[in-house]
Amino acid sequence: MATRRPDGRWFVRSPDDDEPGVDLYATVDENEIAVYAARGFVVHRRENHYLVPTGTVPQVEPPAGFELLTADRAEEDRLRELDDRLRQDVPGSDGWRWDAVGFRAELAGADFDPTVYIVAVHREEYIGIARVWMHRPIPRLGFVGVSRPYRRRGIALALLSRAFGVLASRGIPEVTTEIDETNVASRMLLEGLGARRVGGSAELLLRRASA
Repeated sequence: MATRRPDGRWFVRSPDDDEPGVDLYATVDENEIAVYAARGFVVHRRENHYLVPTGTVPQVEPPAGFELLTADRAEEDRLRELDDRLRQDVPGSDGWRWDAVGFRAELAGADFDPTVYIVAVHREEYIGIARVWMHRPIPRLGFVGVSRPYRRRGIALALLSRAFGVLASRGIPEVTTEIDETNVASRMLLEGLGARRVGGSAELLLRRASA
């Protein structure tokens, strides 16, 4: 059985799953690629998996004129629109569009903790996000990103500083995350904080829509 994501892509959990007439995607560990390749899937993109220490991030405040909010203080519709906008620059999630119900359900999930879901604001404009999902046994850094006009100002580091500071204060020493191998900026940011690669995965594609 395939599942359609908010970006319109259909994802399967098994190489035997199907959805007639559409391209199929799958995200698999490095050692599972051959099983899917035997059924016609090809590598569409790759991600590296990292462990990132929380205690190595310096205490950084955002530049003057910028404010950091926890997600429970943010307006939900504006946060959803920011999430959609930032995802367009993320490999593998371009075209993503939340509906209000789906986004609210994500914020209502058991892994949501507003104190580690931080939003950057500039003159009432929502411009950046760092979010950590409180997965067990290790929390996961799900996203960090800043709108294009506001990049290279230290805002991403300030967002991580706020979220990771909360985790470090709770005695949580590290988080997991995944970075597309073409995303040099994110890799340099996190490796500069001591992130170390612990594995990888691939997004696979079986093209069939035009068949």
